Amino acid sequence: MLVGVDLRRDSSRSSASDLLAENTAEESLDELAVLAESAGAEVVSKTLQRRDTAEAATLIGAGKVRELAGQAEALDANAILFDRDLTPTQLRNLEKAFPCKVLDRTQLILDIFARRARTREGQLQVELAQLNYLLPRLTGRGTSMSRLGGGIGTRGPGETQLETDRRRINRRIKRIEEQLETVRSHRSVQRRQRQAVPLATVALVGYTNAGKSTLFNRLTSAEVLADAKMFATLDPTVRQLQLPSRRRTLLSDTVGFISNLPATLVKAFRATLEEVTEASLLLHLVDASSPRAAQQTAQVMQVLREIGAQETPRILVLTKLDALEPGADTGTLAARILADAGTGDFRPKSVCVSARTGQNLDRLVALIDEMLPVDRTTAARFRFSNTEGAPRHLLHEYARVIDETWHDAHCEVTAEVPASVLERLRAYLL
Repeated sequence: MLVGVDLRRDSSRSSASDLLAENTAEESLDELAVLAESAGAEVVSKTLQRRDTAEAATLIGAGKVRELAGQAEALDANAILFDRDLTPTQLRNLEKAFPCKVLDRTQLILDIFARRARTREGQLQVELAQLNYLLPRLTGRGTSMSRLGGGIGTRGPGETQLETDRRRINRRIKRIEEQLETVRSHRSVQRRQRQAVPLATVALVGYTNAGKSTLFNRLTSAEVLADAKMFATLDPTVRQLQLPSRRRTLLSDTVGFISNLPATLVKAFRATLEEVTEASLLLHLVDASSPRAAQQTAQVMQVLREIGAQETPRILVLTKLDALEPGADTGTLAARILADAGTGDFRPKSVCVSARTGQNLDRLVALIDEMLPVDRTTAARFRFSNTEGAPRHLLHEYARVIDETWHDAHCEVTAEVPASVLERLRAYLL
């Protein structure tokens, strides 16, 4: 059973973006339903309550609690999902009132993340987010968490089980943060090694289920799981992509964003989100067929601001072109989405593609090549001795050869060459 609350005087709404405040309770509840189905649940009912303010004890009020408790018994529901974060007091009171498990939005998202994390890093990040969420809510777990206990070396005289649990969780949090800091250090080393040989990173960002993994697979021939479920892929994947100029770049597939993304997750996934902050270019994917494209665009841009990536050059990529009406004006659509998203004067270059059919992917790759700031290409002419095969092979491998003329003892080659290759072949320049 899903329960949403539309608070008319909602002090938690951010004034930073008017559009985000317009993300209605109905849309949020629909999104919660998709999240629940992604977690393997079957939604049997949706309830939306409108009230001026939240009820401190139960969020929805005693009368509504009794009504939903009877409905849960009638439907034989085994979980009630609230589309808001519950305070420890609300969680404890609702668990007493309902005949089944009570979860809020953050707990549901954490559960999905826990199911989808495959790498050791991803599992650590999820565990950290879960512990940070659990710590202030230990008192909501019943009297078993606060009874006195004894035992050699377990706790001091009169120390409660609750205090012991808190101390143990704090130790575990500190240990995970140290392990994630080690991961961060390793990423920094790998990043410096990549920067030694100019190889820019292009990061895919976007709302969850915008088609990032499908596009990633299409561009790189990778086999990342592409599924309509939210957060189908959680762990970031990096593959090499060759551009028309023969430059090579790294394409990074990242975790999808979502409205009301828990702050604990943003903090826990800092190491992963660094791939976004360190990227030379962002591909901001937006589902062009979604009626909520503008709201989703605004939400992604909000997260990019929060992680400090708002100044990174980006391309707006409208996906799922095959789902639009034939002949749709994609340029006007992109402009309308940006205007409705409240981006002001910010107008990135845009392209509309279909990762499923491959339509316009060549235009996207050409635009990436045009906007990538690292290892710019310049036209140059070289002369190689006929006995020097290695430098000529390097040119054919990493540059776009325009003309090649053979003479008796040498050959002359005209090519568009990345700066890093030009530096290595400077001795052969004409």
